Amino acid sequence: MSSNRKRHRHDPTPGSSLDQDRRSSQNANHSLYQVSQHPASSPDLDHRRINQESPAGKQPVFASYIDTPNLPSKVKLLCEIIANTPSLEVDRVLDDTGIRVSTEDVEDVLKLSYAHPAAAVKFFRWSGYQLNDRHSPYAWNLVIDMLGKHCYFDAMWDAIKSMKNEGLLSLATFASVFGSYVMADKVKGALLAFEVMEQYGCSADIVALNSLFSAICRDGKTIDAKDYLNAVKNKIKPDVDTYAILLEGWEKEQDGVNAGRTFDDMVDEIGWDPNNGKGCYPGIRFFKAALSECALNGIIKAAIVLWDSMSVQQDCKPDTELYNSMIYLYSQIEDADLAKRMLDEMIFNGVFPDSQSYNILFKFLLESMKLKEAQPIFTEMVKNECVPTHANCCLAIRMFVGGGDPYTAIRVWKCMLQNYDFDLEEAGNILVGGLRDHNRVPEAVKYADDMLDRGISLSSATMARLRQGLAKAGKGAVYDELLKKWKLPEVSCS
Repeated sequence: MSSNRKRHRHDPTPGSSLDQDRRSSQNANHSLYQVSQHPASSPDLDHRRINQESPAGKQPVFASYIDTPNLPSKVKLLCEIIANTPSLEVDRVLDDTGIRVSTEDVEDVLKLSYAHPAAAVKFFRWSGYQLNDRHSPYAWNLVIDMLGKHCYFDAMWDAIKSMKNEGLLSLATFASVFGSYVMADKVKGALLAFEVMEQYGCSADIVALNSLFSAICRDGKTIDAKDYLNAVKNKIKPDVDTYAILLEGWEKEQDGVNAGRTFDDMVDEIGWDPNNGKGCYPGIRFFKAALSECALNGIIKAAIVLWDSMSVQQDCKPDTELYNSMIYLYSQIEDADLAKRMLDEMIFNGVFPDSQSYNILFKFLLESMKLKEAQPIFTEMVKNECVPTHANCCLAIRMFVGGGDPYTAIRVWKCMLQNYDFDLEEAGNILVGGLRDHNRVPEAVKYADDMLDRGISLSSATMARLRQGLAKAGKGAVYDELLKKWKLPEVSCS
């Protein structure tokens, strides 16, 4: 977390003066007295937990002064005291140092002391005496975030009440609260926090609702956000960001069905009209998430609507990632013409295909046995310095050899040798065996010899086929030379 307070996410709303932002009171500090009097393991503090601990596997990793280079010596010393001093002795040890602290010092120390909440709160209270009880809203928010991340929710709300009394609360405070509850698998607590915002002088508006949904969806609980939206949308009208957050959540959870439903809801609720451009349009982030889900789940109808809608927006033109989603989608429904048209269109519109663009289409054409279409795609991708994947190379050699095009199979093999130095046996054996089967025995011998020189194993089955071909051509001596180089591989490949 940066110490530049003007840019930090916990800062108060723009426009408030620094002096006003740092107002606090003696009473506000005393609200944390009981928390700071007890170490984290004491019963008096444990009773403030909800369900005692965060769920297994979800314990947050906290920033530490130990891992932070170039810390000012004063900040480092204060962090060391907090980390290594029993909570009940923190006041005495801090007094003995004679250190004077500034508001920025307090913020920097708190940011690096999350792992020691009881001692950190004691430091917060101690430093308040030096600052005439004028802690910044940022410092208060750090304390609230720290308590929440350790599931000390009762103490957290005590601090929130103190901030309310001093007029220091902001959406940033509640954003921290939402995140803490969600991380503790207590979505209901986050929802209740949102519902009491008005009582604490903060607006429970669409901005706050989107902040709540961001915390929920980030943690893989998008269904909870969607259910809550259904319950409150008559009172709080969702906006574009609301649906973008939900859709990104579905994308993360790979839930194409709900992604499609969310898209339909967005069209119904916002009144999206792609024809006249006067509706409320989602941004590029939404389109990427939506098209990705459509592509992964083969939702062609919704994808076409999305694609056509983008075409009328001047500030939302498809990029390579979006074109790739459409190429993949058309490949999934086995429409080669439209998949190839997408590639041509992106080039025409000045969007450069990448390796993924070519590999998606190349694989589809190979698997569909459309070898005449696949051959120029391979030529184009290599010309544009895009390399077929290892898997696509193996597939291409197999398909071109089997389809009667050993010439292109050889080109793919050469490309494979230039770009990969592992797992070459399968493709190599397929190539040599295929060349022999197409009565191109001299070429089969040539590539077999080169493979053996490179240490690429040929299977006993491949060697047997070469022996038969060479014997038939009266060139048994050539086979004998190959045999001298050949070593039986550990795992045969036919």
